[in-house]
Formats: sequence, structure tokens, C-alpha cells
Amino acid sequence: MVWGIIIFFKCISMVYVLIIKYCLLFYNFPFLQINLLTSMSASAVLRIILGQDDSTKLTLPFGIPDSVEELKSEIKRQCDVSGDFRMQYKDIDFDEFLNLTSTSDIQNKATLKVIYVPGASSTSSPCLSPQTPTQDENRSMSSDTDILSSSSSLSSSSSSPSLRCSPWPDAFPVPVFVYDVEIQLQRANSDFESNGTLFSLSPKMKSDILECLASQIIKYKAYPSNAEFDAVAEALVKKHPCLREQGSVTGFSGWKISLKYKMANFRTKLRNIGCSELNVNSLKRKQSGQHTSPNQVKKPRRAEVNYCPDFPVGHTKESLEQERLSLLSEVTKKNNEQVVKVKMEKTFAYRRHEVIEDKPFIANFKERWPALFSEREASS
Repeated sequence: MVWGIIIFFKCISMVYVLIIKYCLLFYNFPFLQINLLTSMSASAVLRIILGQDDSTKLTLPFGIPDSVEELKSEIKRQCDVSGDFRMQYKDIDFDEFLNLTSTSDIQNKATLKVIYVPGASSTSSPCLSPQTPTQDENRSMSSDTDILSSSSSLSSSSSSPSLRCSPWPDAFPVPVFVYDVEIQLQRANSDFESNGTLFSLSPKMKSDILECLASQIIKYKAYPSNAEFDAVAEALVKKHPCLREQGSVTGFSGWKISLKYKMANFRTKLRNIGCSELNVNSLKRKQSGQHTSPNQVKKPRRAEVNYCPDFPVGHTKESLEQERLSLLSEVTKKNNEQVVKVKMEKTFAYRRHEVIEDKPFIANFKERWPALFSEREASS
């Protein structure tokens, strides 16, 4: 009986000792509790914005990676993103997107934006840099020469809204169509996802879609290549899968052909209203008193953004010639870089017309535009 009581109290004391040890371990070392809870909730989800009206959810079962490069690799794998890109995150303090330099800036359920970097075929800057001419000043300048103004002149969209400042994008952004077309496409996309039914377009609706796509294409170039037409048609059926073509190998070959015809008609429309980039190719045969060859169809070179822009609003050839004459005196003054820069921006379109239409010798061109050959303009 006595031994039974002793054994009973020993068991009770052992239980109390275990409880005390557990309490000491858990409360004296709270980081153990934190690690335990962290390991139970290590996974994270992020909202990834891939483009206009295109976002997806990224699941990270092992939590947010330690480096930005690891996070980029995971986005490429899960979101099927190709090419180089950088990222921005939605900052809580400023409620704006900021450049992501460290994964410590983001948390679970954060929003990231993917910004594609132009490939090797594009210039490193969205606006073109100048290329200085060769030393052979007796050689005639080709009408498709690459001599441009400084990159700042292309960025002055306020002086000439017709100037382009972006090369052809890696992923073509399909625009938002008119309201009634968007409503019908949204419903058709839902039907396609549920039962695979393709949408039967009316001729007017197809024409509206092609017109909107042509307006978007002209923002980048007037003469897209065959591969670029492919990219536009593919982007269209990717955003609106209900528009895929049944029986087509690619699913968009018919759209590509229709886009080519629509762009040809669109160029004709712009040429009739006086678009300089298209007027330069409007001659069908050589006329008397004109020096332009009928066989010289002028198109921008690869990565050439502004080939033959229109004159700035409110300016004519005569007024821009007066600006050029004023520039000749301004360039001789000291500490006058800002005035020269403004006048060079204003006369950029005038120089391009002179290069393409008149095809002057380099020596003559340098005499007319000495500021273009300055060290500052060449290195800007």
C-alpha cells in the first residue's frame, strides 16, 4: 500500500516536471514558436500583371524566393513568359508601382507588374539615337539614311504629336474595341470557355476590329513585316479565343490576310489626308520636273521609329526654314545649348524631309545643319 502511494506521487511529479519544461521551452524561446508557425504557412500567392487586361495568380508553395532572379524564373515557368523583363511592385505607402530590386519589398498577396525589355532587334532606348555620318563627304546621302536628331527631339511629342517614341513591342497590345464589340466578345469568350463554341462575326463587326487594330499598328510603324502581322493576329486570338479560325493550322491565318488588306486601305486613307510618311511613296511614275524615282519605295529601316514625320502643328516648310536660319546664328553663341536643343527638336521633321526628298551630299547637309554634327548632338 505504501509503495503504491509512493509510485503514484512519483508519476504525478514526473508529469509536473514535463509540463514545467514545456512551458519554459515554449515561452523562454519564442523564436521556436515563430519558426513553427512560419513553416506551417510558408506558401505565398502573388498577382502578376502581364499586360493590359491580362493578369494571373502566381503560387509559390515554398514562399517568396530570396532573390529577384529566382522570382523571375518562377514567373517565366508558371506564366509562360519569354524574353527579358523587369518587375515593379505595388507599394503600400505611395499606392504606386515602384521598381523591384529586392524580394524583401513584397509580401504574400502582393501585386507585381511585368515590364518587357526591348530585345536585341530594338534600340536600348525607346527613342532612336543619332548615327554620325562617314568621313566621305563626297558620297551622296541615301534617302533612307539613319541620320537623326538627338533622342530628345523624338521625345518632344508636344511639338509634334505624330512623332513615334516606341519601337515595335515584343508582345503586341491588343486595344480595347468599341463598347458594343467588347460586350459581344466577352460573351463569346465565355461561351468558348464553357463549350468551345467559336464566334460567328458579322462583316461590320470584323471591319470594326480590323480598323481598331490598324489604328494600333500605325502607332509603331506604317509598313509591318510578315512576322509582325503574325504577332498581331496571334495576340488577337490569344486575348479573344472565340475568334480562332476553325480548320486553320495557326488559328489566325485568315486574320493575318485581312489585316494586310486593312493596313493597305488604312495607308491609302492616311496618304489622302496628307501623312508625310506615306506621301513620300505616293508617286506611281516619275513626273516632269520631279527628281524622285518611281521605283524607290521608302520604308523605315529596322528599329527606325520616325522615318518621315509630319511637320509640327502650326508650322510650314517656310517657317521651319526660318528656324533653321536662326539656328545657324544660335549655334555660334557660347553657353547656348538649351536654345539650340529646343530649335533642333522643333526642326527634326524638317531635317527628315530634307534627307529623304532632297538626298543632299553630306558636306552640304553639314553646312546647313552644323548643330547636328556637334559633339553634344552626336553623343546624346
